[in-house]
Amino acid sequence: MASWVHDDEGSHFSLQNLPYGIFSTEASPARVGVAIGEHVLDLKVLAEGGIFDDLDFDVTALLQPTLNAFAALGRHVQSRVRQRLQDLLKEDTEFGNVLRDNHTLRGRALVRLSSVTMHLPMVIGDYTDFFVGLHHAVTCADILKPGATIEQLCPCFFNLPIAYNGRASSVVVSETPLHRPHGQFPVEATVVSGPCRKLDFEVEFACFVGKGNKMGEPIGVDSAEDHIFGFVLMNDWSARDIQMYEATIMGPFNGKSFCTTVSPWVVPPEALDPFRVAPKKTPRTLPDYLVEKSELSAYDISIRATLEVANGQTYKVADCNTNNVIFSFAQMIAHHTRGGCPLRTGDLIATGTLSGPDRENAGCLLEQTRGGKDPYEMVAENSSTGNVLRTYLEDNDRITFTAQASGAAGNVGFGSCSGMVLPAP
Repeated sequence: MASWVHDDEGSHFSLQNLPYGIFSTEASPARVGVAIGEHVLDLKVLAEGGIFDDLDFDVTALLQPTLNAFAALGRHVQSRVRQRLQDLLKEDTEFGNVLRDNHTLRGRALVRLSSVTMHLPMVIGDYTDFFVGLHHAVTCADILKPGATIEQLCPCFFNLPIAYNGRASSVVVSETPLHRPHGQFPVEATVVSGPCRKLDFEVEFACFVGKGNKMGEPIGVDSAEDHIFGFVLMNDWSARDIQMYEATIMGPFNGKSFCTTVSPWVVPPEALDPFRVAPKKTPRTLPDYLVEKSELSAYDISIRATLEVANGQTYKVADCNTNNVIFSFAQMIAHHTRGGCPLRTGDLIATGTLSGPDRENAGCLLEQTRGGKDPYEMVAENSSTGNVLRTYLEDNDRITFTAQASGAAGNVGFGSCSGMVLPAP
């Protein structure tokens, strides 16, 4: 599907993609846009120009500074808007006079990506981080207790998607820096209070909820995807020393609550349909409420993590994949609401770390360094300056995730999910 808005061959934003985001420029406040090639298409301008008037929905949802109102309208509305945009933007469009050849509207509606500032796409009421990565669970079990199986450490892991409730107020958009957190943790025979010494990243994939459910009314597994607005990359920054000390009794708290980074563009489910695969198989018998009619409920999308140090040199950290899960988002949502929990528009739901089976596919330093005992050598990209060793992250390190899936219809990417570690305040 070629577009008359031409892009670079490696662009993340083909006509197959059309992700939603919130952007601003020096001349305009935050508003809804769609990425196409090297441009942002301003949906507020199109809505005010009457482009969607015949689609039978409340177009004021596209005049807001967040995506919540539009996401709450449901998949049927979003699909119609997506189809309208594809019709307007495709190279052989029959509606050239509406946008392509309407130079006044086109000049107002198309903005160069390089000139915009991206914002957190949704107001997030709640954030739930699951733990459904197969290889991450197995490796962490062995690190915590060598020789132990994941069943011994977590008997329910294969039978249900387990999770913890995270801190929504510290979810930030890509390029927002974070401070190294303070906390308590053991050092040798004592417990100290001070800046984290074992700061880590976690490669994750996440979805935003579109339409929620009423309290006490579970969402069925085969209708759960109708409640997904779209997908983002996510970095669940982790203070491992703080986390390990506090989580022995109650689970994650300050070790996880200081920052979580998401990519700025929300990729719609239709864009990812060509990349569907089955979740990883495990020996288990699931209860009926988790049994899906379709086996192709996960996605095959490679995610690369890179490290940039203070001098600007970058290093390859890991290559992960969204297919390293044993439960789908539909199963996560079905289980999340099973007991009556109400999800709301803008809720963020994440997979947990998406590690592969090998060290170079591990999605966090905890795994790559065997709990900090074996420093990991990262390979320099396009440089002869040599490689770099890391046990955990240092101040002024920048971690960036990128992901791009390529299909017959074009590239589907997310932009970058990036953040730099500042010294502890």
